[in-house]
Amino acid sequence: MSRPKSEWPNKVLALIQGGNLAAAIAQIKVAPTVADVTRLQTLLAKLPVTPALAQLNKVVEEECALLAAPRLHRSP
Repeated sequence: MSRPKSEWPNKVLALIQGGNLAAAIAQIKVAPTVADVTRLQTLLAKLPVTPALAQLNKVVEEECALLAAPRLHRSP
């Protein structure tokens, strides 16, 4: 039995389409998983290119790289 896909990418896309880029960037910075950010990136690729969208794509790429990178942990 597979888990249902997260609604997070669609909700962030709605923020972007509504013109609330600041809220979208804030949501991207607290993205739940790499898979969600990747799905958002796929949705953004379908939108017409604008300067704001180009900046948003950079934020998405950076967040994807941060989430995919191994974390440094220190034992308590």
